[in-house]
Amino acid sequence: MTKDNDPLFRKHEHALEKAYEVCPDCGSELAVKNSKAGAFIGCVSYPACSYSRPIVEQEKFEQQTLVGTECPECGNELAVKQGRYGMFIGCTNFPECHHIEHEENEVVADVVCPLCKKGHLSEKQSRYGKTFYSCDNYPKCKFVVNHQPEPGSCEKCGFELLLKRKMAAGEKHQCASKKCNHFQAD
Repeated sequence: MTKDNDPLFRKHEHALEKAYEVCPDCGSELAVKNSKAGAFIGCVSYPACSYSRPIVEQEKFEQQTLVGTECPECGNELAVKQGRYGMFIGCTNFPECHHIEHEENEVVADVVCPLCKKGHLSEKQSRYGKTFYSCDNYPKCKFVVNHQPEPGSCEKCGFELLLKRKMAAGEKHQCASKKCNHFQAD
């Protein structure tokens, strides 16, 4: 196989072309630099030239209007928008109207909060996509568990909530009290 037909060699040449780009502002060389926000491509003549750009270009998102929807506050249409925390649905009349559609949290099998005894536990998502269960009386009650709650009481300490855990040996029920953590006998 010759050097011209080798796909690895062609990729390498392409990478070298990217490595020796010139600054569009001053004509100096561009280099990969690091900051607390991550890696970026910047001019080597910094601080005389402050040209920089991200290594990976972000895709531009065009706001998409949801035809047939109506904002409950002002009556304008709703749209899918891109924000700094991801995609969301909001009013097209933004500076004047700040309405945002919020996802309804699902109440888990009518499990009453064992801490405040007033609220119910509902399934929520963390900003990293992990599922957790917390009292819907937040911020008054800050009870949170990471595993699916089940109605019942611990056979050891009497705590009024069990957690459904998937273990190597099968599904087990564990006491939700952080002081106890007892696994129930099947």
